[in-house]
Amino acid sequence: MFDIGFLELLIIGVVGLLVLGPERLPRAARTLGLWIAKIKRTVSGMQREISAQLEAEELRQKLDEQQKKLDEGLHRVKRDVEGLADTPPKDAGAASRGDAEAPAASSPPPEQRLDDALARARETAAEAPDADAHKDSAAR
Repeated sequence: MFDIGFLELLIIGVVGLLVLGPERLPRAARTLGLWIAKIKRTVSGMQREISAQLEAEELRQKLDEQQKKLDEGLHRVKRDVEGLADTPPKDAGAASRGDAEAPAASSPPPEQRLDDALARARETAAEAPDADAHKDSAAR
């Protein structure tokens, strides 16, 4: 912190000895040492606090990035599921060919279509691991 060499310390010691005397110099040196230690602890505490704040800010930025990635993934999955909900089932197309008013009257609300698409996706996902298990057991 300070660029004080041995010669400067020697001069300060001699001046302190002359000004304070041999009885008060050790007590003054001890008090000065305590003050310097207290200042060092305070400065190191501030440095730790600043570094902790910087780390917390970095973590916040990383969390924000991860949140954005999750939101993008959620929107992509939502679009995919809505796309599945918009595609008519195979047997519904055959039933609607015979009656022109049937598609308009039997068209479920978007929430119901989304629920149906989610149910179909779950069924497909539930069947897929079973097929993999059969393939694995057949390979053995």
